[in-house]
Amino acid sequence: MADHNDCGVDSGIAVYATQVLRPPSSFEPPAGVRAGWYPDPYGNVYARYFDGRQWTPHTTFDPRASFVSQPDEEHPVLPFAVVVGAVVILFASLLAQNRLIDHLVERRWNVFVYMAISVVVGYGPSVTWMWFISRRWGTGRVLADLGVRFRWVDLAWGPLIWISTIIAVAVTVGILNAFDVPYRGNLEARSIFAPERTEVISLAIAAVVFAPIVEEAIFRGAVMRGLLSKMNAPLAIGLQGMLFGAAHFQPSYGREGIGLVITLGVAGVGFGLGCYLLRRIGPSIIAHAVFNSVAIAVAITRWY
Repeated sequence: MADHNDCGVDSGIAVYATQVLRPPSSFEPPAGVRAGWYPDPYGNVYARYFDGRQWTPHTTFDPRASFVSQPDEEHPVLPFAVVVGAVVILFASLLAQNRLIDHLVERRWNVFVYMAISVVVGYGPSVTWMWFISRRWGTGRVLADLGVRFRWVDLAWGPLIWISTIIAVAVTVGILNAFDVPYRGNLEARSIFAPERTEVISLAIAAVVFAPIVEEAIFRGAVMRGLLSKMNAPLAIGLQGMLFGAAHFQPSYGREGIGLVITLGVAGVGFGLGCYLLRRIGPSIIAHAVFNSVAIAVAITRWY
């Protein structure tokens, strides 16, 4: 009897070792709670081991997976109505933001109050729209539907995208200067407040935290995925970049705002290209945050 049980235990260990150390050659879809190797549920190009109760950290090569054979998973699209709604809502909310701040500015509230109002009025409607489209045309998981995913390697990809983008922006500024196109940075407008510490802190929070997350989700998430449903990748990347630049237009700049729209449009193209190639928005959020951080740091050196 003991020998029989020992034989059963040995057989079970042998089967488990075979499953873990020598993955089967066929990858059938999961059925019930059977343990085995299956296509990674997170969409990666390898197989992951399911132990009968949960997915484990063990992975192996999946010969069926490739970036070429699954283009829909790598570059998902959204209906074009998402683009129209996102652009109309964002531009309308930015206009309302400027009008409201101009109306409230004489009250001389704390600068943090004005910044909070700007963030809520300027980005709130767009966040609501993204929540709606995720439930109307997606899975209900807003971040996943818009491609907002981070990996540790993004700490390297983000700065690399930023470096490539800032080089393109610098070349663009040089071309604008050569053709005498008026240009003025969006941090060069004189504020009604003295550049005190509270103003700098509130500006940094809005520009380095809120703007990269929300704007990348809007333009590289909703807008670009919606454009990809109607046009090829180069055109979609270029058009979303132009819309990104236009969203930063400053009416008070006059003709000097032309150069600002063009240069930030180039930056939008750089962020969009990185997002398209890496199939997620995490790296472009980091690049965007670095881009704004450097701009604020340069502005601070001028203020002080």
